[in-house]
Amino acid sequence: MMKQVLKATLLAGTLDICAAFIQAYITHKIPPLTILKYIAGGVFGKDAFTGGYDMAAFGLLFHFIIAFACALVFFALYPKLKLLKYSVVLNSVLIALVAWAVTNLVILPMSKIPKGNFDLSKAAIAAAILFVCIGLPVSIMAKKYYAVRRFRP
Repeated sequence: MMKQVLKATLLAGTLDICAAFIQAYITHKIPPLTILKYIAGGVFGKDAFTGGYDMAAFGLLFHFIIAFACALVFFALYPKLKLLKYSVVLNSVLIALVAWAVTNLVILPMSKIPKGNFDLSKAAIAAAILFVCIGLPVSIMAKKYYAVRRFRP
């Protein structure tokens, strides 16, 4: 299972960070390096923005750790919760909402990132990105993994 979780993490994490780069650049002309430093800022605070590629690397590492946690939890719950076997789309929505909630209600409040005001349109865009980039790949890969395992002797 761990090999599949790692594959799901790599795919979902890559899609998600690329979407974040594109969305930030299109809407605010923010370069990818700044996005990665922002993620690192959750641990290192304002010092992340004065750092170089080392801080960007930490940001990328933290991003993939979060993607890994999403994939691992979903893969672990998939065989235990019967309702997860019904719909890839519903699972993707569930993964996106849980990922958004954990990020915004747990990770960000505990981080050193300055708190901003809630913006419904930004939240909707973030949830849509999570649905497409994290939810769909993880849900589809878990379904395929457990379908193959079911037919093995």
